[in-house]
Amino acid sequence: MDIENLIKDTFTAHEPDAPDSDQVLAATRERLDRRRAVVSRPLAAAGVVLLVLAAVAVVALNRPARDSQVATGAGPTGGSAAVAAPAKPAIAELAMPYSLGWLPPGKADYLARRINIGGSAAHPDKPVYGGEYMLTVTSGPQVLLVDVQEMRMMPVGQAAFKSGPGRPVTIGGRAGVESSHSGGPGGYEVYLTHPDGGSLYVNVAAEPGSTASAQQLTDAGRRVAENVTFPGKATVTPAFGLGKLPDGLRMCTFDVEKGGPSGPSGSRTSYSVGTCATLPPVQVRSDEPGRVRGTAGQPVQGHETRYVDEHGYRTLWILKAVHDAPIAVAGPGAQAELYAIADHLVLPR
Repeated sequence: MDIENLIKDTFTAHEPDAPDSDQVLAATRERLDRRRAVVSRPLAAAGVVLLVLAAVAVVALNRPARDSQVATGAGPTGGSAAVAAPAKPAIAELAMPYSLGWLPPGKADYLARRINIGGSAAHPDKPVYGGEYMLTVTSGPQVLLVDVQEMRMMPVGQAAFKSGPGRPVTIGGRAGVESSHSGGPGGYEVYLTHPDGGSLYVNVAAEPGSTASAQQLTDAGRRVAENVTFPGKATVTPAFGLGKLPDGLRMCTFDVEKGGPSGPSGSRTSYSVGTCATLPPVQVRSDEPGRVRGTAGQPVQGHETRYVDEHGYRTLWILKAVHDAPIAVAGPGAQAELYAIADHLVLPR
């Protein structure tokens, strides 16, 4: 089969049709199909590639000069040029300030992962002072509650326990104070000296209705505390992201909890946004549809909104922003500031 002659004959036959490459390709494909029985598969593939390249070249050469301009609006027939929508950014992972290197055996279920509000004169670029993990670990009929929290403003010497007095302990080379009462509300608790100041608190207890011995709780709590790593590489996926914030504002806290408006399998996400030195900040949170009120506001990212001003404290709800649940942006800031935050939220795809 002479592919070059075939292309030449086809383009000659359809020369008046240029630059309509679709007709040229359709006719050539029909002729190729009729000769398929006598053409080997590799040669046919090479012919198709050559045909496409030649068709592109012929259409470009025969296209009128005005068509070579970039389409920026309606064409000669009044239709709009197709413009690809920009890719929607993905929701960014949130970094925890430390990682848990060991947990008791069993199925871990994280109830909450958060960074608490605070400030540090030594590190003004890091407005948060502590992170917290709250989770359950299930092994057969036993369920343990585990809480690990940085208390950067509380030195070990000021430790306070839920169940009783503490005693000095050294874990992983760090001094601390611990208390263990398996039958008390605190279970096992320990405060260890934090490498950056303050203390690290670890609490392991049996969930109400479950049981664990004092020794089991002590062994588990000490091992959890010994294997906490700083700064760590753990991250958590929120239900939505903050995006670009107005000048002068930054994220002060985040809180990602199990469950929430999107159902038991979802997560409730909240942020506080501000200067991190002046309170109260703006709260940006997943909310319940039943809490929405106020009057219709300006649309945000294609979603309807509701807006209410209660003596200077303003709330903007973005309806159905996280599946069927709204997002509330609330605080004492100006209405324009709330919209500026809402317009840049990264919503689920």
